[in-house]
Amino acid sequence: MSRLKLGIPKGSLQDATLDLFSRAGWKITLGSRSYVPAIDDDEIECLLVRAQEMARYVESGALDAGITGHDWVVETGAAVNELSELIYAKQRLARVRWVLAVPEDSAIREPRHLEGKVIATEVVHITESYLAKHGVRARVEFSWGATEVKVPQLADAIVEVTETGSSLRANRLRIVDTVLESATVFIMNRAAAADSWKREKAENLILMLQGAIAAASKVGLLLNVHRDDLQAVLGVLPALKKPTISALSDPEWVAINTIVEEAVVRQILPRLKAAKAQGIVEYPLNKIVL
Repeated sequence: MSRLKLGIPKGSLQDATLDLFSRAGWKITLGSRSYVPAIDDDEIECLLVRAQEMARYVESGALDAGITGHDWVVETGAAVNELSELIYAKQRLARVRWVLAVPEDSAIREPRHLEGKVIATEVVHITESYLAKHGVRARVEFSWGATEVKVPQLADAIVEVTETGSSLRANRLRIVDTVLESATVFIMNRAAAADSWKREKAENLILMLQGAIAAASKVGLLLNVHRDDLQAVLGVLPALKKPTISALSDPEWVAINTIVEEAVVRQILPRLKAAKAQGIVEYPLNKIVL
């Protein structure tokens, strides 16, 4: 039987990835000490690998495909195919940024002020490329973690990844510039991508993962409305494209089925009721495939 050897990211993306696969239709089970997760698909073989190392193992062919950050593909310089972005991160459905940050009271206000300074970061090559682009010479030191606490005693500045900036603010750091914007990506070994079966398996997997991501922040709304009030209700509803309107057994009434952002439901539901919608039902979504 043909199998797709798939790398699952260990570390900060691990829980979010397992949850995403579950919503996409695959159950992945991890043992307490195992790096070989079980998956309920005989055509996929999983291995738990740190996101920082994923691209190297995919490039070498040890893995056919994997999920990692675009940043780590750039940092390692791995020759892999990025088949698709998967816009999710540790805390939310969003891209992340590697930012240049300094203490709030630092005199460093722009890249040129880094001349001769010390910068701590996990992404040494990305940072060196950024400095070269700005014509700045500085010493870049690899940081094994807890990078935020290394300024100002151990470094003048850091390049660190952030989703919301909250950790930087908590450590009284100020963002000077964005070094690189990144997203989670599905990568594939180039030889494996040329294999028609493996490529199709990977693309089908991506389709379902993207569908789960698209549905994560949305819900379905089902409601009934008298035809006389239909335009008023439609004026309240935002829609993915256009809401589905179906006839009911009573010809004077119709049912409306639509998809909306979950965050807006609390705002529009009272307005729908005021517009004389009835029998309003909110229901969760697993996947949206456009």
